[in-house]
Amino acid sequence: MSWLVLCLSGVLEAVWATALGRSEGFTKPLPTVVFAVAILASTAGLGVAMRSLPVGTSYAVWVGIGAVLTVGYSMASGEEPVSTVKILLLLMIVGGVVGLKLAH
Repeated sequence: MSWLVLCLSGVLEAVWATALGRSEGFTKPLPTVVFAVAILASTAGLGVAMRSLPVGTSYAVWVGIGAVLTVGYSMASGEEPVSTVKILLLLMIVGGVVGLKLAH
């Protein structure tokens, strides 16, 4: 159950990171509200997962999921250019996250 909560919290990290960018310095109300709700839920989920998972592993998985999804969304939406190098580096992050899960 902790791993599921952690993964969902990682997804919410990507949501708040994307909303933060779209809030334009907290000047747009809707993205600002999405940011606030998502960051609170994401951090709360991380805290819940850390009750039974190691802090280092939890944090690395949380950040890894959030980073990969944020960059992936930015590339898919055309906000960021796609390159082979970026895709390979994102796959390395995914491999590290999977490795941390398997090592646990």
